[in-house]
Amino acid sequence: MSIRYSQDFKDSLVKLHQEGRSLKSLTEEFGPSKDSIVIWGKQATPVMIHGSIKDVKGCQAIRKASRYFGGRK
Repeated sequence: MSIRYSQDFKDSLVKLHQEGRSLKSLTEEFGPSKDSIVIWGKQATPVMIHGSIKDVKGCQAIRKASRYFGGRK
């Protein structure tokens, strides 16, 4: 069974890691795997697309829209 963590919890662990806490110490203290924390960090990292900054959810929305509208003429 997988555990669902709140977005606030994920954000706080990512912030702690960015501030210098090791993945090992975060895993031992709070429970989620090192891989989960790394993934959450990547999801929180903004990227520049066509001159605007997007997060992973914004990128997914753009990709979905381009597939939908890309096939239409």
